[in-house]
Amino acid sequence: MGYLIGADIGSQSVKAVLLDPDGRTVASAGQACAMLHPANGWAEQDPADWQTGLTIAIRQLITRSGVAPSQVTHLGLASQVDGVVPVDDRLRPLRAGLIWLDRRAAAQAAALSRALGPDCIFATTGLNADASHIAPKLMWLREHEPATFRQARCFPPVGGYMLGWLTGTLAQDHANASSTLLYDVRTGSWDGRMLATADIDPGLLAEIRPSAQAAGTLTAEAVEDLGLGRDTVVVVGTGDEHAACVGAGAIVPGLVADVTGTAEPVAVTAPSPVFDAEHVVETHAHAITGLLLVENPGFVSGGCTLWCARSVLDIDQAGLFELAARAPAGADGVLFVPALSGATVPRWNDRMRGSFAGLSMNHDRSHLARAVVEGCSFALRDVLGRLDALGLAGEEIRIVGGGARSELWLQIKADVTGRTVRPVLAEEPTALGAAILAGLAAGTFRDAADAVARTVTPSADGYEPDERARAVYEERYAQYRALYDGVEGALT
Repeated sequence: MGYLIGADIGSQSVKAVLLDPDGRTVASAGQACAMLHPANGWAEQDPADWQTGLTIAIRQLITRSGVAPSQVTHLGLASQVDGVVPVDDRLRPLRAGLIWLDRRAAAQAAALSRALGPDCIFATTGLNADASHIAPKLMWLREHEPATFRQARCFPPVGGYMLGWLTGTLAQDHANASSTLLYDVRTGSWDGRMLATADIDPGLLAEIRPSAQAAGTLTAEAVEDLGLGRDTVVVVGTGDEHAACVGAGAIVPGLVADVTGTAEPVAVTAPSPVFDAEHVVETHAHAITGLLLVENPGFVSGGCTLWCARSVLDIDQAGLFELAARAPAGADGVLFVPALSGATVPRWNDRMRGSFAGLSMNHDRSHLARAVVEGCSFALRDVLGRLDALGLAGEEIRIVGGGARSELWLQIKADVTGRTVRPVLAEEPTALGAAILAGLAAGTFRDAADAVARTVTPSADGYEPDERARAVYEERYAQYRALYDGVEGALT
């Protein structure tokens, strides 16, 4: 057995970790990526940025660790879900990728909903007919960029595109496929009625394979760029929040995984599909074969703190949390609705937008900063409310992602939710989840349980609710929900 690399292909950065043959992390690296916003509600990325980011991160791993490239035997990817990249016969991108944050296909999502009904779609796919998913984006491309659509050989997700560049094989795992609106979550295969209604030829979709299955070895181009050996095996890989759940150890029922990045997916593992009558949480396939994830795939969270830091306070993101710590629990009455790109909680609403409220002359920058952090925590409580109603959530929340580094945010989440909040002690848990999949293919781990036991280290000290703060947040949460309802009514 050799060394393993796991990489997280995100919307803000590409991150990678190197595991030794015993499954220990020996190095990590990362490279920033840029998002493009050519029009209101649009979000794109140049696929070359993902390739460059992965190249830089892997070369940094090799340099920092001193490991010979030939010692790396397997590579796994965890990639942002709900993106799509049209590719030609040589697997070259025909345009920038439409990523998860892109909302341009709202009309196409609405057309699917009218044709079949939202309840029928949900009962088949486990998903809401939302513009974030792949099918509406493909419909938009066909309607608005017909030449590109006709020229495309395939429309893989971000991970499928990267797999094609690395190996020449086009494939996606069940987790990615389950977020297309074209997949039957009960049977684990494409659904004929959804394909027919969206008028999508399944031959245009990347083949579905298990996430830990070997897809192939590196192409000559990838060898030259990455500096790894020609025999390096690349596994199919999975979605970023799905790998993060593996990296959090959330492969058993009840354990809540909170992936606090640009967006904040919140998920629990389930053995069979769960259909939420209120459509707040969806059912996706898990990265681990045979399991499912019941999740809210993510309200914009870290994206809100980044926006407020840069656009409102003119500071960096770390500075926002320093400011927030100066304000009291409840932000002295200031409230923030974290819906800068639409909402997925407490209801899915593409037209919902963010809002500050409760401002007065005594408030300063610290109150704004704290209100943003608290607003995101109220949205987390909304998700947990639905998971509780479905009997799925336990008493512990495992936090992974950038938000796990803020002690203030961890404590606020404990105070708002009334649960134990425990960060996972890993530099890059999503990339770790991808490396675990590579290790399953390599035989480094017997199974997923063995991999989690050997690689995932939650903090021994969790954050427990402070009862005084909890009382404040009970009042603020009720005000927050009233504010949300009022803003939603005004906008929609």
